[in-house]
Amino acid sequence: MDLETTLAHGTLDRSVPLPRDVPFTYASALDAGVSRHALRLLLEGRVLRRPIKGVYVAAELPDSLSLRAACLALVVPPDAVVVDRHAGWLLGAEMVLAPGEHLDLRPLSVFRPSGRGRCSNGLSRGGERNLRPVDICEVNGLRVTTPLRTAWDLGRVRWTDEAITGLDAMFRLGVFGREEFLAGIRRFRGMRWVRTLRAIGPLADARAESPPESVLRLRCVELGLTGVEPQVEVWDEGRFIARLDLAERRRRFAFEYDGAQWHSGPEAQKRDARRRKRAADAGWLLEVFRAEDVFGRTADCERRMQELVRAAEVRTRRTRTRTE
Repeated sequence: MDLETTLAHGTLDRSVPLPRDVPFTYASALDAGVSRHALRLLLEGRVLRRPIKGVYVAAELPDSLSLRAACLALVVPPDAVVVDRHAGWLLGAEMVLAPGEHLDLRPLSVFRPSGRGRCSNGLSRGGERNLRPVDICEVNGLRVTTPLRTAWDLGRVRWTDEAITGLDAMFRLGVFGREEFLAGIRRFRGMRWVRTLRAIGPLADARAESPPESVLRLRCVELGLTGVEPQVEVWDEGRFIARLDLAERRRRFAFEYDGAQWHSGPEAQKRDARRRKRAADAGWLLEVFRAEDVFGRTADCERRMQELVRAAEVRTRRTRTRTE
């Protein structure tokens, strides 16, 4: 092992018998012939980093939730379980994470079954939870709540916005049925925030394509606009015109959400303008919202929604009058 050269280059090379693409434990490093002193030098030289006590990774390996899960899988108690939004992410529901979490990672939610104590370390937050064997599956060697249990947990939170985004993301996986999900809510009777789950659970919709779209649809429901659907295709004389984020077919109005990731920049804005002009030419009324319109103190989406609905209703009445 050429430790001096490795430290000079600042990255693990083939002379060091340590993995470069997966985490490893202190014990496995010793078994591979790397001494405690060498590990300390590699840490001090920033060739390695130690994200959690007893676990090391190559410094150049990007931080991610999957990497954190792999680290935890090496050291957490065998009965520890990843839960909530991080469970959803590990199960494939990428949109379930909080906005920007791919850049500013939060501690993993790792709990243990009731009566077995807490699991707590620098990478995770933990507690105890009433989990049944049927509530747990395995992902890459790590125990994770099943998609169905994860959905129930994500809907059982204080804030309705958080609940609808989590539930829509889990329903997009398409691995459990609506009837099974709704029937299982009764098992959480008397538990914290179950009222949110009861209220928001029936509203979950797999067609939502982003968390803000889910929240915007919830605003529609709160205003009594129950006829609004996600991802409505607009056709004119047999020709596809556009697909709208949220729309009511009867009165032909729609709400669009422009997130920064997919709707910023000249090309994206031109594409959106062309699509919306085609929809408007086909007789649709549209209102476009951005983050500041839906979230925070200056949010005014409800008022603007109501104004568009009134305009659509006036148009509908005029059309009826002309045809009578």
